[in-house]
Amino acid sequence: MIQILVADDDQHIRELISLYLENQGFKIIKAADGEEAWAKMEEFRIDLAVVDIMMPFKDGWELTKEIKEYFDIPVLMVTARGESHDKLKGFDIGTDDYVVKPFDPQEMVARVKALLRRYRVEANNVIYMGNIKLDRTKLEMSAGETSEQLPLKEFELLFTLVSSPGKIFTRDQLIQLIWGYDYEGDERTVDVHIKRLRERLNHMKNVGMEIKTIRGLGYRAEGC
Repeated sequence: MIQILVADDDQHIRELISLYLENQGFKIIKAADGEEAWAKMEEFRIDLAVVDIMMPFKDGWELTKEIKEYFDIPVLMVTARGESHDKLKGFDIGTDDYVVKPFDPQEMVARVKALLRRYRVEANNVIYMGNIKLDRTKLEMSAGETSEQLPLKEFELLFTLVSSPGKIFTRDQLIQLIWGYDYEGDERTVDVHIKRLRERLNHMKNVGMEIKTIRGLGYRAEGC
């Protein structure tokens, strides 16, 4: 089972993050400050760390630097600070992604899953929606007797949408989750990949789901 460290001195935030991640089948190791978080890193096999910046004894900057020095795992920073220089500092010390409070817990879960995929840490390998089955180990989409192997980015895009049915993802969110912060292209890349996925879904029979365009907002997966 994938084990995730959640380090935040705010008990409410710590429990909220833990609840949503536990509902996805992850095992959560909790820490209320930076020193406790480092002790947990040494005690448990941690696959990903969710780290708050403003913690007592050892802040998130120092904790992240130490994690990145000794462990090859992704770090997701959660903080009340939204200024660009704080984000840049986080990325400079090795942070893989960044969520600003207040945040959408479902988006946070999606970011965690995206980081695990980027580091090739296996989570839920198979998910379903309607009659569609997505198998991450094979990058395969199937419905009934029909199956098709998808290009990596198309599969990750569809997997992200199906992992949170009914949730609207903006193009910018999808770019960050699938292509990463350092992607130099534009949002039209998402539209192109969505078009290809819709064409693939249309070629399959009785899929029982569709990718909906929410005008002015983005995309979501829903049953039909």
